[in-house]
Amino acid sequence: MIAITGARGVGKTTLMLQHQVLGLEKESRSLYVSLDHPYFFDHSLLSLAEQFYKEGGRFLFIDEVHKFPNWSRELKMIYDLFPTLKTVFSASSALEIFKGESDLSRRVMIYHLHGLSFREYLSYQLKMTFEAYTLQEIIQNHETIVRSLMSELEERVLRLFKEYLEWGYYPFALELNKKESQIRINQVINVILDTDMAYAEGYTAATAHKLKKLLAVLAETVPFQPNVSELARKLGIARDTIYQYLKLLERGLLISPLYAQGKGISLFQKPEKLFLENTNLAFALQNYPDLGNLRETFFFNQLRNAGKEVLSPKSGDFLIDGQLFEIGGKSKNKKQIAQEASAFVVADDILIGYQNKIPLWLFGFLY
Repeated sequence: MIAITGARGVGKTTLMLQHQVLGLEKESRSLYVSLDHPYFFDHSLLSLAEQFYKEGGRFLFIDEVHKFPNWSRELKMIYDLFPTLKTVFSASSALEIFKGESDLSRRVMIYHLHGLSFREYLSYQLKMTFEAYTLQEIIQNHETIVRSLMSELEERVLRLFKEYLEWGYYPFALELNKKESQIRINQVINVILDTDMAYAEGYTAATAHKLKKLLAVLAETVPFQPNVSELARKLGIARDTIYQYLKLLERGLLISPLYAQGKGISLFQKPEKLFLENTNLAFALQNYPDLGNLRETFFFNQLRNAGKEVLSPKSGDFLIDGQLFEIGGKSKNKKQIAQEASAFVVADDILIGYQNKIPLWLFGFLY
């Protein structure tokens, strides 16, 4: 049994349908169902799986699993009762899929689907294939890597990078124009807060309204250094509730917290900074997002999506694998991190770097 999680809009449904049509043999006997279909108003998931299995079904793809009552119990029963039925289901990132009445942890392999990397965006837009690189490969060989890419990308890479920051993170942008993409991103935000979050324990319409207010406050100032007392005063809610709301926004993949080096992470641990989860959200929530914030948000997002632990250091912007990174424009220098042995300047608006100065866009080739 496989679970696919990820933010709304990143392509979980498309991925399952493509695999069903293109990844399985024609006689594989597969079925796709979405649990928000009216059929499930008076039918159980278990009864459908049983009927499908008896008729020879062997691959079951289940979408919007969190919209079905007792979904975890029924999935557990499907797993136990039909041993040759291979099941794949998608789940909202706002949902804790192992928290419930039935323990699925020993039965399910979880895969998280991220939004497009800059590398993937380029591949789709230019109809080309580009290699992904590790962080250490970029650090050690960035000049060589960029020269090899320039024969195909040339100077248009900077124009495409700006497009990506604005509307290229979600795959649906590949088929829409800029205005349509931003409308769709706003719809994604509303569906997460109004619908997906509604399946979290204790979530109400009042909670949704306050989360929207909180997100609007954060969007104006991200990367936001949280003053929980000030947020509580502005929104008229308790400090502890602010922490819980921030966790909900994080689970919905609308914000990403950056924690300090050497500090633990818990429900009531205040992060050093809060970022929007990706730069496209900034353009959907604000008319003119701050350029410095966009740069940091992009870097943080791509490194996290590549599986790296990113921390807030005492000097510099980010600490990853014991290495410091300072983010800025093309004139940025190492002044703030000059005393650090392993430190790098990540600069926007440059095609190619030199020594410890690396182009920002190249960190979009990590996955």
